[in-house]
Amino acid sequence: MALMVQKYGGTSVGDIERIKNVARRVIHAKNQGHQVVVVVSAMAGETNKLIRLAQQVTSSPDERELDVLVSTGEQVSIALLTIALKSMGVDAKSYLGFQIKIATDSAFGKARITGIESEKMLEDLKNGRVVVVAGFQGVDEEENITTLGRGGSDTTAVAVASALKADVCEIYTDVDGVYTTDPNVYPRARKLSRISYDEMLEMASLGAKVLQIRSVEFAKKYNVPIHVRSSFNDNPGTIVCREDEEMEKVVVSGVTYNKNEAKIEIMGVPDLPGVAARLFKPIADANIVVDMIIQTSSTEKGCADLAFTVPQSDFKKTLQILKGNIKGIGGKEILSDENIAKVSIIGVGMRSHSNVATQMFSALAKEGINIQMISTSEIKISCIIDSKYTELAVRALHDAFGLDKTTSTEEN
Repeated sequence: MALMVQKYGGTSVGDIERIKNVARRVIHAKNQGHQVVVVVSAMAGETNKLIRLAQQVTSSPDERELDVLVSTGEQVSIALLTIALKSMGVDAKSYLGFQIKIATDSAFGKARITGIESEKMLEDLKNGRVVVVAGFQGVDEEENITTLGRGGSDTTAVAVASALKADVCEIYTDVDGVYTTDPNVYPRARKLSRISYDEMLEMASLGAKVLQIRSVEFAKKYNVPIHVRSSFNDNPGTIVCREDEEMEKVVVSGVTYNKNEAKIEIMGVPDLPGVAARLFKPIADANIVVDMIIQTSSTEKGCADLAFTVPQSDFKKTLQILKGNIKGIGGKEILSDENIAKVSIIGVGMRSHSNVATQMFSALAKEGINIQMISTSEIKISCIIDSKYTELAVRALHDAFGLDKTTSTEEN
């Protein structure tokens, strides 16, 4: 018998029939002798609907009150699921974030979990109940309702699993696992049976949308194994866990892409200590995340050219900030490009294998794809390219590293 936490996303509870389907899955697990806690998202589209309502009142809704509003989406779905479970003869009880309680900081809209009280849930499980928990929400020290940001139900599930010392956290979604790349881009993409926390972190940060990055960070910190599965079939999914020696034998595990970035270049910046800090400080103060940064020598003596990328959603805001500061810094010109994409290869095996970068660059060159920027880490290499070549680059890299072929790790 295992203690398991199951999380179902908005698509999985998108209508009443799907909610009943989730109830049947939960009952199946319970009938196998498992103790089950279920974390549920709002029904598909409900959070967006609530945000639109607030924006009809004002273009800048109060952040505290917006959290109060959008948290109601999960209240509906946990109640409906619990009603469904009870109607099928299974004792169940639902809880909102403040009832159990999921403690967070006070960063409305993007709160971080600081602790979870597990006593109520453990008592219910001891009494044979299924516990149904609202994802995405918590409560701060002042008893304000908070939300964890988009995809926050994943983090709720992993945090609950950690607090309960669960044997596994099953994340049910509309895909049946983690693939070597996006199957919609390349049909030869292969589902991975296992992937390390570090690889999944890189994939989540580089465009793969299977898991929210903070949920993976939480799982790694507290060593919570995650099983990514589909709520629409019974196929085995992908286990996200600690890496082992077998994983390190695989040089590259996956290829990701992200079209939601923009590149900004500042030409003729004085090549002096402190200039980069003065340039990026106001951007950081505006809570804009800068990704790749490259500095090269300028054609003008004593100057350098700086290029970096930001999320497309922050592109215009970044340009505004730079235009207000560029004269004080001494830069000559600002160039920008929204038609870029970032393609990346990821694998823990890169730590112990050479020639990976050369193989990647050669595969792109063979297809006539120019690399504009390069960024590396121990287990990742990313390249900025023209966005029109994204799908071609993904397919070329997938083939170059033979990712459609089953490895010995997958067979074990």
